[in-house]
Amino acid sequence: MASLPANDPAVRRAYAAWIVVCLVWGTTYLAIRIALETVPPMLMAAIRWIVAGTLLLGFLTLRGATLPGPRSWPALALIGILMTSLGNGAVVWAEQSIPSGLAALLVAAVPFWMVGVERLMPGPEPVTPQRVLGLVVGFIGIVLLVWPELTHPAGTGVLAGAAATQLACVGWAIGSSYSRRRKSDENVIASAAVQMLFGGGALLAVGLLGGEWSSLAFNVRTASAVTYLVLAGSIAAFSAYLYALKHLPVSTVSLYAYVNPVIAVVLGTLTLGEPFSPRLAVAGAVVLAGMMLVRRS
Repeated sequence: MASLPANDPAVRRAYAAWIVVCLVWGTTYLAIRIALETVPPMLMAAIRWIVAGTLLLGFLTLRGATLPGPRSWPALALIGILMTSLGNGAVVWAEQSIPSGLAALLVAAVPFWMVGVERLMPGPEPVTPQRVLGLVVGFIGIVLLVWPELTHPAGTGVLAGAAATQLACVGWAIGSSYSRRRKSDENVIASAAVQMLFGGGALLAVGLLGGEWSSLAFNVRTASAVTYLVLAGSIAAFSAYLYALKHLPVSTVSLYAYVNPVIAVVLGTLTLGEPFSPRLAVAGAVVLAGMMLVRRS
């Protein structure tokens, strides 16, 4: 896809959309943690994406917008499953056992995975020594984050949660790269809505098969968190992400992952009293340093 000039209105709007992604998705980790107090993970994620997709499609239909036809559905289903079912569903599952701030720090590894995925795509970027160094430094930071749990018997859940976040990164990276390269004149918001429905449908199936329906419950606090995830995290931020991805390089858009952990850690510490130790601060700084090396290369 040819790059647009920096002064192009679409590019300026894309950067504005990217800022929305940076700010809003940093708060969704806390909202997910709160929602999980009474709502099981897969059904919570399914409700978030299905409701968001339905609202968006309803709004677009009332405005007379052209919706993606059946020929586009297989590609949109693949993107939805990779980015929402796997990319978001695995994060939600992980937050059952790890703090929201730690989840955000671990998900901040997504630029590493994007570099690897992009390398496998046509016309890959060169893998420079600085980029390799950045990947190594970032991996060391992730190890530092989960090191106490590597030898602690009670850390099994934490390790599983950490592994789930990396699985989420893989799905998100593949879905983003494919979405970026997919040639289409479709309305970005309409495509996002269809992706949400396919991804949410897959999450719903997993939740029902996993027997989560019997434990589904809401209170004012968790219902408010789910509503925030639907309106801000899905309708606003996910649509903004896809718009930014359409007009900006993947490596630039992925930098949202640098901002999210800062917001998530601060909110988790202040609101939920989640632990914030010197080790977490140092490990987070190492992860971010590695990502900056990758980006600078």
